[in-house]
Amino acid sequence: MKCPLNSTQPQRNKTTMTQDPAKTAHDDIRSAPAGARRHQAVVRVRPKDAATLIVVRGGPEPTILMGKRASTHRFMPNKFVFPGGKLDRVDQQLKVPGDLSDPVMARLRKSTRKDVGDRKLRGLALAAIRETYEETGLVIGRKAVTPLNSRNTIWQEYFAHDVEPPLEHLDFIARAITPPNANRRFDTRFFMVHERFIQNDPERVVDASGELNEIHWITLPQARQLELPSITRWIIDRVEERIGFDTSAQLKQSAPFVRFINGAQVSANL
Repeated sequence: MKCPLNSTQPQRNKTTMTQDPAKTAHDDIRSAPAGARRHQAVVRVRPKDAATLIVVRGGPEPTILMGKRASTHRFMPNKFVFPGGKLDRVDQQLKVPGDLSDPVMARLRKSTRKDVGDRKLRGLALAAIRETYEETGLVIGRKAVTPLNSRNTIWQEYFAHDVEPPLEHLDFIARAITPPNANRRFDTRFFMVHERFIQNDPERVVDASGELNEIHWITLPQARQLELPSITRWIIDRVEERIGFDTSAQLKQSAPFVRFINGAQVSANL
């Protein structure tokens, strides 16, 4: 299973796809003079932990929620992506009922640094839910047994809907690290959840934070016609494979992990 993290794919419509920024940065380094490569290697950016949430609505043609990154963004401007963002400290400190399923947590633990504990891994799942709410207004949760609170403004707004994160039902479907020498790098875990955990009107998604524009539900074939980062196109293929299983079996499937080691793309299954 190959992930085109370091390559571009042709658009499947008449629109010319802009080259992926991560690929461009990587190719620039390889073609630069030796002295420039040594200098740029010194300032190599360490990837930041991040999380993304793919929300799937069923039916004859399943749909997923996507939005377009603003043109002012340094990372993947004007590309259509899933909601998501960086892990915050509050996500790791948040106390909520429940936990990720055993198969999901086992996959998340694989190939992690020694300083990455379960609290951070659980925090990544929570970050995916928080970022989705912050960017789209979509409340992914279940009815709270007891009221929950947080000093964080976004989490407090989320809890005001009388919900709690449905951690046991979040699936971890893939992980990818931005290629070296990109201007911004992320170590991203991709989570997936189904529509039964949407607690507000799914048709009233909004540009809540200014991070994403043109937010809407779209079928998988339609999504492939958009201007996508290569990693997003690859993730859509993984989603299509995943939803071919029943929901309980989905949580037990492996998750591909793509990264670069000594300039070469390396793939593994978690």
